[in-house]
Amino acid sequence: MCRNIRTLHNFEPHATSDEVHAAAVQYVAKIAGTTKPSHANAEAFEAAVEEVAHTTQHLLNALVTTAPAKNREVEAEKRRARYAARA
Repeated sequence: MCRNIRTLHNFEPHATSDEVHAAAVQYVAKIAGTTKPSHANAEAFEAAVEEVAHTTQHLLNALVTTAPAKNREVEAEKRRARYAARA
């Protein structure tokens, strides 16, 4: 659905609150159909972002895995390689 939202679980170091918030903004923007809501909808948009970010953080805190943590730099390189292959 949202190609730019990246996996936040099982990374070392853990996802920051800024990363969680950015993912929430992307998700809400996709659902709302706009990246910049009108003044009339700004409050509802921001409230939704905060709720999604809060719930996302709870989910990340509750998830359990036995897999080794992923390296952010290695995963970023894989993304760049996939992008280059598409171009």
